[in-house]
Amino acid sequence: MPKIKLITFDLDDTFWDIRSVIFPAEINSRKWIETTLGEKIDWGSLDNFMNIRNYLISTDSSLEYDLGKLRKKIVEHYVHPYFDNKTAQKAFINEAYAHFLKERHKVVFFSGVTKALKELNKHYMLGVLTNGNADVNLLGLGHFFNFSISSMDAKSNKPNPTHFEMAKEISGIAFQNTLHVGDHPINDIRGARDLGINTIWFNFKNNPWELDKNPPIEFNQWSEFINLLSSNYD
Repeated sequence: MPKIKLITFDLDDTFWDIRSVIFPAEINSRKWIETTLGEKIDWGSLDNFMNIRNYLISTDSSLEYDLGKLRKKIVEHYVHPYFDNKTAQKAFINEAYAHFLKERHKVVFFSGVTKALKELNKHYMLGVLTNGNADVNLLGLGHFFNFSISSMDAKSNKPNPTHFEMAKEISGIAFQNTLHVGDHPINDIRGARDLGINTIWFNFKNNPWELDKNPPIEFNQWSEFINLLSSNYD
């Protein structure tokens, strides 16, 4: 049984439900843009939004991991008809992005998250590996973690190995002594497994494991995590 020294965590859909955060953030950001501009904008459907997003990424591959730049490009797409001055447009887009980030951080943690982190922090090095742009320091969790690595830091997204390799370099802890916890079967579990990292799957929705015939250790309530960790890795 491996001795765990470092535990890394995903954020979205691991510590909170992202859908309950991102949709209100989008709606409130659009309201802010319209109110500030004094204009009614035709935002189109979700499919239109995703098509714009995908088109922008196709023109600049860095937008796959630079979510701030991507968000600003999307806002620019919608608001550029209302600006003649590029400097004013840029300032408005930056302000709109700051508003979105504020809304994006209005999360509600799953029950037991902070209690588990407080206990784990006493015994393990802890890190964050996220494909998103949430900042644990803005969420009041920063003091629990030794480091946090985003896709912007890694210049790639999980399941690419860069997040995990950076965690190894920063911590000095080998993969066999590392445990990764996340919700995504491919980005988190397979990505970590492929490098020989131990995994525990946060399966809040009780989905079946379909990637292979070797299902990971899993849990769906954070109140279970400490005991699950102890019974499998101590």
